[in-house]
Amino acid sequence: MIKYETNSKLVKPGNIFVAIKGHTVDGHDYISDAVKNGAIKVIAEKNIECNVPIEVVKSTEDYLKEKLLEEYSSKLKNLKIIGVTGTNGKTTTCYLTYQLLRKLKVKVAYMGTIGFFYEDMKIELPNTTPDMLTTYKLLTMALEKGCTTIVMEVSSHAISLERIAGLEFLIGAFTNLTEDHLDYHKTMENYLETKVKMLNYMKPEGIFLVNNDDRASLEFMKSFKNTKTLGVNANDYRIKNYSVHPAETKISINYHQEQYDISTNLTGMFNVYNYITALSICHEYGFDIPSIIEITKDIYPPKGRCETYKVKNGYAVVDYAHTPDAVEKVIESYKELSKKRIITLVGCGGDRDPIKRPIMGHIASEKSDYVILTSDNPRTEDPKKIMEDILKGIKKDNYEVILDRKEAIKKALDMIEEEDIVLVLGKGHEDYQIIGHEKIHLDDSEEIQKYNKEIRKSM
Repeated sequence: MIKYETNSKLVKPGNIFVAIKGHTVDGHDYISDAVKNGAIKVIAEKNIECNVPIEVVKSTEDYLKEKLLEEYSSKLKNLKIIGVTGTNGKTTTCYLTYQLLRKLKVKVAYMGTIGFFYEDMKIELPNTTPDMLTTYKLLTMALEKGCTTIVMEVSSHAISLERIAGLEFLIGAFTNLTEDHLDYHKTMENYLETKVKMLNYMKPEGIFLVNNDDRASLEFMKSFKNTKTLGVNANDYRIKNYSVHPAETKISINYHQEQYDISTNLTGMFNVYNYITALSICHEYGFDIPSIIEITKDIYPPKGRCETYKVKNGYAVVDYAHTPDAVEKVIESYKELSKKRIITLVGCGGDRDPIKRPIMGHIASEKSDYVILTSDNPRTEDPKKIMEDILKGIKKDNYEVILDRKEAIKKALDMIEEEDIVLVLGKGHEDYQIIGHEKIHLDDSEEIQKYNKEIRKSM
């Protein structure tokens, strides 16, 4: 196991504590705690009195990165690493790929937004792609437990901050590029440029798959020779047609002049792309398409991704959609399935990209029959200020504002009449709400299940 640690609470006897100065916490303030917990050495940027040897370096962050690369990256070359990048669809695509490979008897792990999974182990993660030390610790642990393959989400932040330094991808995939994270990247050009840098981490003999229906795919195709395409306009994995139903989606694809017909437990047009990306990854990994299709009936979307509940005589759907493009795609997909009204509950996170707020408000209002605007994770921002930004994009009088998310969910469910569909968007798998610096328990799916229990009691 890796001997370095940056969190004093996680230090075990024999570890080397690296004191990193972060944005909100300075590791130098916790050196004494790390020593109490068994650190045998400290790496710091200044000399501090302690009972173990201390090495002072110019940058503890650079020191740690160099040591991880020097001591551990060669071991990780024994892993077959599959990486998926893109604005939307990373989680579902990776989770579907992980399930397919497991059913095909591959010793595979998943790392991404919903955690780290290997066999019966599940670990929650703070980021889509965690910091480099956490990534290396998890991959090393999985390798030691017999894992041969990792399927991981690769965020733009991870690429920009070099959290994936030293890793080499055998198979990579690009889902799409839509507006998000502009508080960090500033422009869509910068955002795309960062995504394309993932190609620097590909093995020379690796395969990179792109959604050819997204124009940003051209930048990947220009920059990496072993690129294959998927989509309606693809040369390789061509989507010939599909039909979406409330509980399943049927897809036909062509690959090398052969047609394959597939039935999945997924719903929504966007999940056609997610599934075909997962199928193409598994095929490039080495499995034949009929074998992949045969087990497709046994795989499901992850928690909080188009998670559907019967409520009264209609439906409630929980989804993580939190970007303008994702919100639009989810609403449009369910409009195709709806016989009556689409009622959308949505908000925007605080301390994050304010540019998308009016765009999301506009899309929700224009595409839905009715909208309930509420809080997402306000963090340290005033929820009323976030709402003012959202309301700037709304032109129609088909909405109301309920800042308390629990109340908003109840109101949306109360509104359900026969065959209406309520879309509860933004938080998906998250079972908390961040208000200020505090995480408060709140699970959209749980609220819907509680509502159904109350209805049953009253009957």
